[in-house]
Amino acid sequence: MANTENEDHQTTKIPARSPPPAATVELMIRDRCSVKWRDGTLLPAEIVERRLIRPANTKKTKTKKTKGKNDKDEADKNGDQNNNTDQQHNMEYYVHYLNHDRRLDEWCNISRFQLDTLDSSHRHVSLQKQHTSGRKRKSTASDAMHKANQELAELEREHEEMTKVKNIHNIVIGNWDVETWYFSPYPSEFSPCKTLFICEFCLKYMKHKCSYRKHKECCEKRRPPGREIYRENNLSVFEIDGKENRVYCQNLCLLAKLFLDHKTLYYDVDPFWFYIVTEVDNEGAHIVGYFSKEKVSAEDYNLACILTFPQHQKSGYGKFIISLSYELSKREKKVGSPEKPLSDLGKISYRSYWTHVLMHLLSQSSKQGKMKSLSIKAISTMTAIKVEDILSTFQSLNMIQYWKGQHVIKVRQDLIKDYMKNSKPIRLCKSEYLTWEK
Repeated sequence: MANTENEDHQTTKIPARSPPPAATVELMIRDRCSVKWRDGTLLPAEIVERRLIRPANTKKTKTKKTKGKNDKDEADKNGDQNNNTDQQHNMEYYVHYLNHDRRLDEWCNISRFQLDTLDSSHRHVSLQKQHTSGRKRKSTASDAMHKANQELAELEREHEEMTKVKNIHNIVIGNWDVETWYFSPYPSEFSPCKTLFICEFCLKYMKHKCSYRKHKECCEKRRPPGREIYRENNLSVFEIDGKENRVYCQNLCLLAKLFLDHKTLYYDVDPFWFYIVTEVDNEGAHIVGYFSKEKVSAEDYNLACILTFPQHQKSGYGKFIISLSYELSKREKKVGSPEKPLSDLGKISYRSYWTHVLMHLLSQSSKQGKMKSLSIKAISTMTAIKVEDILSTFQSLNMIQYWKGQHVIKVRQDLIKDYMKNSKPIRLCKSEYLTWEK
């Protein structure tokens, strides 16, 4: 075949960029690189930690004696490269996928890294930011405030450093084997470990399967401690005083922290009530979720921490737990609100619950001809939802306006009818099954 290019104007083809060989790359903490996700897609990730999973081969290769210095240097160079290759393949890297939840963080070996996307420019960024922010605070704040900020920043750094790597990979609880999401401060003799075995009735934790089997045979507990305050068919709720059942509540907090990405007081459980939601069968009451709340709250919080365990999610328990917290507030003749700030998922769950309650109330009031007498304060009293939460929900629905110095509901019958038409039934706490009294 004839060459179609003009020989007088030949062009040089630039070779495509090829990934550097693994032996020449040293991956460090804070480096960023595309990493192959479990489904084969590439996701941008940052290295959080690294570890040597087995010692690299340090045995020296026997070589023939040579008289030339160049031959000796070449042999040493080849040996170093072999050691570097061994080192890389014996390393694991704990990565955080950027713009994804931390529960997806995991250990990866170098084969999953797309090395031609490696970005090493972030290695010292965090340290520089700390130094810069410290100088700014010193020049603009008082000495006392500066000291307090320094102590808070130091605590934040310590917490971040301590919790950045998941220390327990999965738990066995009851008939479930569940992959964990986050770090939890279990005692050092129990972490790190691949699998932690937990009794679903007393929440005692064990590191070995044989210990777990023996415990299950002798454990007499078949339900949480405390008193049963709710029973609807096979759904049961127990109220537990953190002070009276300290060990159980501490174990509950440690277990919950494996699935909650925020700071928690794991051992200071005395000031809290704990409400354990269970499914009951012939074997006992199996924990599916819980919420806690302060015994005394100056901010009128009716919920401090909420969790439905992963194996029971998407079964409607989240809305049930939220509605239970408000039913208790009604019995106390108070209005309440969840502890702030809410997580992203918490905001979605609560906004969905508030919208459900308010739209059903408006629909019912409209049918009964009581809409004109319905004020924001009256709605708050009827639902136990704080006024600011009601206002924010109506604002998101474009159903509030400010008139003559006060907020007034702007009734949109079309929106109410459309919501009720498309509304799906959700699992809520039913007052008639709640036996709790103040």
